[in-house]
Order: sequence, then C-alpha cells, then structure tokens
Amino acid sequence: MLIIIGNQKGGAGKSTLTLLLANFLTLVKKRKVTVIDMDYQQSLSQKYEKAKAAETPEHYEIIAAGLEHFPSMYTVLSQSREHIVIIDLPGKLDDDGLIPVFSSADLVLCPFSYDEFSFDSTVLFSVVLKKINPLGHLVFIPNRVKGNVRYDTANEVEQQLSKFGKITSPISDRVDFQRTDTVQTPLSLFPVIVPVFDQIYADHIEATAVKT
Repeated sequence: MLIIIGNQKGGAGKSTLTLLLANFLTLVKKRKVTVIDMDYQQSLSQKYEKAKAAETPEHYEIIAAGLEHFPSMYTVLSQSREHIVIIDLPGKLDDDGLIPVFSSADLVLCPFSYDEFSFDSTVLFSVVLKKINPLGHLVFIPNRVKGNVRYDTANEVEQQLSKFGKITSPISDRVDFQRTDTVQTPLSLFPVIVPVFDQIYADHIEATAVKT
C-alpha cells in the first residue's frame, strides 16, 4: 500500500505527520512500514541516520530519494500489499516526476491550515491530484490548529475541500510535536493524534492488514 503525504504549501507539517503516522503504524498497529523522504530538506532521513549512529532500535527504515527514483523503488517495495510505503513529498507541483507517484497512491493525506493561502494551495494540490489519480482516496487533516484562534473561514474551507475528499477531526498545535522522532511519539500526543489515525486506519488501511 502506498500512502503519500503532501501539499503544495510548505510548512503544513508534512514531515512531522509522516513521522507520527509511521510511529503509529509500527508501534500501535504492528505493521511493516518503509518511509521514503522526498522532501527537499530531508529532515526525516537525517533524524533516521542520527538514530542509527546512536544505535537506537529502528522500527522502520527511512530512505532519502528524489522523485526520479520512485518508479524503480516502488517496483520492489510494492511486491507485498501488506507492506506500507509512506512518502513525504516535496512542496511543489511543477515536476513531472510527481505523476507516477500520484497515479500509484492508494491514499493521500493532505495536512492544511485554515488560512487563505494554505486553502488556495490545498485546492490546487487536490485538483492536480484528482486529475492524475481520480480513484485515489484523499483525506485532509486540519493541522497545527491553535485552540485560542477563531477561524472564520473554517466552515467555508471544509465545504470546498469536502468536494475532493474526507476531512478528519483537527490536530491541535502542541509544543510536544517537536519531540517526535523516528523512535517514539511522546505519550502526551496520543490523545491528539490517535483518534485521527484510528479513523484513517479503519477507513483506508486496515484491509491491508496481515490475516493471522
């Protein structure tokens, strides 16, 4: 199964969300996961290499790669449907290398915020994705939502995005997210993220679980 995490807008929390999901799937659901870090900063693969250097137990592998490497890598990784591949995409849409990634995706998670700029970028990302992969499942995750801020545009944003896919409950902004790494997710974040990921898992991922 291929899950891609993307949005055209940088700073939407893609990389952190990728870590959180990979930790959830491996530690909570006991699934086999490989993460491909295609983001320009490659912060995930750097964290992974630091953990390896410290001889920290590895729950999954993170591979740094460019879009051009996807076709050959996925040929190998997709041989087992039970194997979950998660890709942290670069924040852009002007690269033809995205076409095979988009067209192969079983599930697309799109973190966004309720501000106008993020909304415009999210809609553009959704339009392009649906043109390339009209049958792929698209799930929007309101991310880094501040509890003390009033979002006057929230209802309008959700109404427009619901034309493309489902919208999860929001993930509130927490300082603890900065302590998430390739080894663990702080337990203080579980009440925030588990309801969102449990629903996504039940709706889109559970069918690929290994039957025992």
